[in-house]
Amino acid sequence: MSLDHEIEARFSKLGGVFLTPVGTLHERLREIRGLVSDWDGVFNDGAKGDGSASTYNEPDSMGTNLLRYALWRAHGTLPVAALITGADNPSAREFARREHFHAVYHGARNKTAAIEAFCASQRLSSEQLLCIFDDVNDLGMAFACGVRVLVRRTASPLLHDYVTRQNLCDYITGHSASAHAVREVCELVLGLLGAFDAVVASRVAWDAEYARYFAARQAVPTEIVPQTP
Repeated sequence: MSLDHEIEARFSKLGGVFLTPVGTLHERLREIRGLVSDWDGVFNDGAKGDGSASTYNEPDSMGTNLLRYALWRAHGTLPVAALITGADNPSAREFARREHFHAVYHGARNKTAAIEAFCASQRLSSEQLLCIFDDVNDLGMAFACGVRVLVRRTASPLLHDYVTRQNLCDYITGHSASAHAVREVCELVLGLLGAFDAVVASRVAWDAEYARYFAARQAVPTEIVPQTP
């Protein structure tokens, strides 16, 4: 069994659904130079309330860092990263600044316009981006990207059917947002790229290569970009 099919079997056992053949997905991932994601419903379950803030968790944070490091090792440049969210989330800004994402686009009613602006600022094509999303308002953003991942929500079977019929998604996670779906996506990509063991060993050792990556990551200022309603 090839590595791709070993990874496919492992993540399918978790409940993940491959809507794009795993070999095709692997080839697309070779072209990826960055990550864009929604916030609510991806890094958390999307719960809101008066005076309450959305949250994030450390397993997902580590996943995004390992993914960015793997792409840095593969291509020799720091991959871009951005959050594109319809709300103004203090937690999203905190996370992005802590992890040195390149940008947070908030108040984004038209996420297609936001991703076009981000790509223009970074001089990349949207086809070079991996997009993690969870709902209808993300579909324009996801459509433009090279690899699209929908975070599972068992209450949305018709949405799952829709993205499948319309070819708007390559993989549906086995886990929900509150059960570390982002970490699942990051480990899937690392597995398909055959990078997981080397990336983890380098991170654990904090060797010279990881130190160079980390210094480059820490030097990234996070741009907070309000979107016009």
